[in-house]
Amino acid sequence: MGEHLHAHHHGHEHSQRLTSLNKSFILGISLNLAFVGIEFGMGLYYGSLGLLSDAGHNLGDVAGLVLAMLAFRLERLRPNDRYTYGYRKSTILVSLLNAVILLIAVGFIVGESLEKLFRPVPVEGLAIVWTAGAGVIVNALTAWLFLKDKERDLNVKGAYLHMMADALVSVGVAVSGVVIMLTGQTVVDPVIGLVVAAVIVASTWGLLRDSIRLSLDGVPKGLDIRRVRETLLSVEGVAACHHLHVWALSTTEVALTAHLVVERMDRMEAIKQEIRHALLEQGIHHVTLEPEDGESRCSDECSCS
Repeated sequence: MGEHLHAHHHGHEHSQRLTSLNKSFILGISLNLAFVGIEFGMGLYYGSLGLLSDAGHNLGDVAGLVLAMLAFRLERLRPNDRYTYGYRKSTILVSLLNAVILLIAVGFIVGESLEKLFRPVPVEGLAIVWTAGAGVIVNALTAWLFLKDKERDLNVKGAYLHMMADALVSVGVAVSGVVIMLTGQTVVDPVIGLVVAAVIVASTWGLLRDSIRLSLDGVPKGLDIRRVRETLLSVEGVAACHHLHVWALSTTEVALTAHLVVERMDRMEAIKQEIRHALLEQGIHHVTLEPEDGESRCSDECSCS
């Protein structure tokens, strides 16, 4: 009875966390979409490339938040006959797509910045300061919405890091407005546009690298495949292993398959339980093991003994 109540309580907490995270996505998208409209309008009115480039970046982040929320919901749909793993991989594909979208935005920002750098136009510094200041508040607040869940889900962590990066970028845009007000040097505006592009590349590169790795079924970052091998071979009764594969089902779930050569087939269930427990501590949630005795090994083997 106690275990049943504990499981029920854990499930209730998990359900509450998912509901809270869904609300965070909706609120974050609404806040940023409203701000993008304001910033874009102010950028057009005052001819500020800094505001327009930051608005374009923030619009990309709105799209990113929408896609992240979509993947967050798809991940929780049940598997079916066509998608036997469900739609878990959507979180990885969305991470990759977000990285690509942001890098495309960088190309537009750099192009516009270079044009303004060689053909400067007057810019209203005070408008930049006020609008970018609002951006700092909106982006920081959105990042705060994802703070408590950022270590549980790479998809959520990506959204959190992007929002924090946006807050810092908005600080830079505000600084350019102050400099323009004090010195009248409008060249600062396209320079800030280039700085914005550099910040986007820096904040996106890790996301692009990790999402490509997971899309290619690479070993997830933070997992040591040598330690995994050692774990398998350290279990009493395991003589060798081969066909070891570790990959990500989603941004939060890792799977493993392996063939194990065991000394006694009648101990296989105990071996499985011990291995699953040890691998769960390393963040591997789905484990599939195929036992073999010493005389019936498969012919195509890649030994990890």
